[in-house]
Amino acid sequence: MATTQRRRTARTTAPTSSADEAVTPDPAADATGAVVAEPAAPAAPAAAWENIVGAIGPKVREVRQLLGLSLQQLAGRSEVSAAAIHKVERGDMVPTITTLLKLAAALGRPIGFFVDDAEWAGPVAVHVRAAERPVAPADWAPSATGVDARAIALPTDRLRAGAVVARVEPGGTSGEPRSVRSGEELVLVLEGTLTVEVSNEIYRLEQGDSLQFPADRPHSWHNPGRRAASVAWWYLHG
Repeated sequence: MATTQRRRTARTTAPTSSADEAVTPDPAADATGAVVAEPAAPAAPAAAWENIVGAIGPKVREVRQLLGLSLQQLAGRSEVSAAAIHKVERGDMVPTITTLLKLAAALGRPIGFFVDDAEWAGPVAVHVRAAERPVAPADWAPSATGVDARAIALPTDRLRAGAVVARVEPGGTSGEPRSVRSGEELVLVLEGTLTVEVSNEIYRLEQGDSLQFPADRPHSWHNPGRRAASVAWWYLHG
């Protein structure tokens, strides 16, 4: 009896994953398997030193105006040129430590006041004593004659209005008509008389009278009386 030899054919089977093996999903893929772009990171905040440096100029200008000092007067006190102070105030120049020390001393503030990142810490109100009134700003009535004027309020970055009280002698005048960039003015005659011309309109003000007008119109004034006039001006220039 013939013996039949059976050949056993070996089958090669590819390995399969076991049920125990978990497939880790791509965290950047959505439910469909598509890759989702990561959200952009937020922009980094400005460095703290940039805010501190940027506040130096406004603080110098604020204190200078609070003290009623012109750029030239502060330059004389600090031995820093008026041009350099102007650039510092505008933020066009960062002062050296030497320049800042000079300005701080001239303004009567510790140097830490200018490099502290806190907001303005000065008084909320500005108190001007009668005996300490500064001279009127040079641009208030630059051509005035026969006038003794003192500032009772000086405009600053925080408080924009200014005010002047003046004694106008008989014949005293502001000079040729002039105008400023923009804003408004209010005149109040406390004693005496004052003639005010605004855009060729003439007003005669007696004691207690007031006149308000746009400052960008040509205006001038003079005392036509025989005695001195006491007058107060309020102005808000743009």
